Amino acid sequence: MIEQIKSELKGADARSIIQYIDEHFGQDAVFSTSFGIEDQVITHMLAEQKSKVSIFTLDTGRLFPETYYVWNRTLDLYKLKIKAYYPNSQSVERLLEEKGPSSFYNSVEDRKECCQIRKIEPLKRAIAGFKVWITGIRAEQSQNRDQMENVEWDEVNQIIKIHPLYNWTLKEVESYLKTNYVPYNPLHDKGFISIGCQPCTRAVQDGEDFRAGRWWWEDQSKKECGLHVTHK
Repeated sequence: MIEQIKSELKGADARSIIQYIDEHFGQDAVFSTSFGIEDQVITHMLAEQKSKVSIFTLDTGRLFPETYYVWNRTLDLYKLKIKAYYPNSQSVERLLEEKGPSSFYNSVEDRKECCQIRKIEPLKRAIAGFKVWITGIRAEQSQNRDQMENVEWDEVNQIIKIHPLYNWTLKEVESYLKTNYVPYNPLHDKGFISIGCQPCTRAVQDGEDFRAGRWWWEDQSKKECGLHVTHK
């Protein structure tokens, strides 16, 4: 099936890809939004097409106030249902009791444990039962992501992943937002390119790569939280 989808979507633009997903998968497809600029582009396209695709977000409990602002603006403007998934409360309570609220700074292992509890486990609940997972991934976002394809099989989560904006540049994303008056996180205007949890995100300095602002205290190469790891 993957090869057939790749063949049928070869050379297709983002709107055509979303329309294809809607026609072939409909309610069996789900889109994950973190309310970043790429996700806002896809949300706008889904709203335009009155898509049957479900939308969800992961609220880790550590998001920026500005993220909640754009979440509200998105709901008000597009009148879409966006389901929120939260970490298991007992897991969070146990983590904080044993290691405190900032254990993710201690080591890569501790940071990944926090990501596992706040993001990975809720994600698995969010995509369970769906056949297609739509994301806002772009190739130029990181060294890891430029090795992906716009249609791929996620072996870890056993789901087809499709990235409609995979070949878009940052300038194309920003132009689309401006042209279509799409609401976006105001932190993007302050140097925040990739926005995640507040304690783990900072603005990107001139000359740094796209992901430099995420987990900046770690090795800068191939940093991911585990949401978009396609191989075991």
